[in-house]
Amino acid sequence: MTRPIPHRIAATLVAGLSIALHPMVSWAQPAKPSAGAGPDLRPIFATAPDVLEGKRLADVSCMRCHGANGISTTAGVPHIAAQRPPYIYLQLRAYLQGARPQSAMTGAVKFLSDDALVKVSAYYGTLEPARPAPVPATKGGAAAAKRDPLQAGKAAAAACGGCHGDNGVSKTPGSPSLAGLDPKYLLAAMKAYKTGQRKHDLMKSLAAGVSDAEVADMALFYALQKPARAGTPAAGDAAAGKAAAAACAGCHGNTGVAADPANPSLAGQDAQYLATATQAYKDGTRKDEAMKAIVGALDDRAIRNIAAFYAAQQPQAPKVRKPLSLAELSERCDRCHGINGNSIDPLVPAIAAQRADWLEQVLNTYHTGSRKSTAMAAMTSVLSEAEIKELAVHYARQTARAVTFVPLPTK
Repeated sequence: MTRPIPHRIAATLVAGLSIALHPMVSWAQPAKPSAGAGPDLRPIFATAPDVLEGKRLADVSCMRCHGANGISTTAGVPHIAAQRPPYIYLQLRAYLQGARPQSAMTGAVKFLSDDALVKVSAYYGTLEPARPAPVPATKGGAAAAKRDPLQAGKAAAAACGGCHGDNGVSKTPGSPSLAGLDPKYLLAAMKAYKTGQRKHDLMKSLAAGVSDAEVADMALFYALQKPARAGTPAAGDAAAGKAAAAACAGCHGNTGVAADPANPSLAGQDAQYLATATQAYKDGTRKDEAMKAIVGALDDRAIRNIAAFYAAQQPQAPKVRKPLSLAELSERCDRCHGINGNSIDPLVPAIAAQRADWLEQVLNTYHTGSRKSTAMAAMTSVLSEAEIKELAVHYARQTARAVTFVPLPTK
């Protein structure tokens, strides 16, 4: 049974044209953009027959992937029901012109005229939107609370305070400060203790009882703590250590502040720990051929001096941001995509009630740069994998709302 076309007025604006859906107005002009139309917006009206023709074309070219009435049941394929017609039109035209190469879509649109693209876009704009994805409930019936990785990291790090200080600034000679170290380095270091690559029986036993997720939380917690010089003595000569440390600057920075997250910053670190670690690289207890080659010729005195030099330097916080809450993340997205993902800009897609797997896929393509958009690249460049998933699920659970664009008289 064919669903009736809703009797409502909607106008859609695209680069070079706009579509106003007037199903009951017989005097509307045909849905055809003028040849050579520029980027300025102008009105074009789609009649009820145009919309019905759009449905016929969509049933032939689009329904197999995007589902009946534009509601997709295929993983990785978006809903397009009630999507903003100008946005649909622009994307279809991009596929047609090869600006967005993708075999399935290219094959679906390559035989469609520009007039057909307008009609298909108009048709999908008349449909009822998809229903929001259900929100899973806990055993108690309430929605699961959002996990806070920073608080989880603080809780997991409580057991480390005895050696490394409550906020990761060591007051125990021989125990390294962890505050202000890049999470990538701390994750690699904990893995090395787990696997035995770094020899330390106590750390190995402690690391074995901590999951990878807990380690990641702890690493984030310590990275966001204010770094300070370790409150421990340094036995060497810092002035002499400065000259001896010149060979270390390439990886650890001139003053011990590393630019590469894979290399630890040494500024403000406990001197005894630095000396012990350097000796371990020298004798091979810690496996790293680059480090062994650099420190192999150092005697015990030079090692102590280098450690004293770095211990006296001022540490700096790494470029790691505090995780944003879902409310903060979605507020940024809503600026363009509308409240709860219901875009009122005809050129910006609505994302409310969209498939989560599709949203996640698209956000990742912007994040990696495989899909180009200056604005979206800036928005997604700072997102973690977990935040991308969280945003995708959030918008999939929002209620989608159709939008009506009403053309106004010019005077």
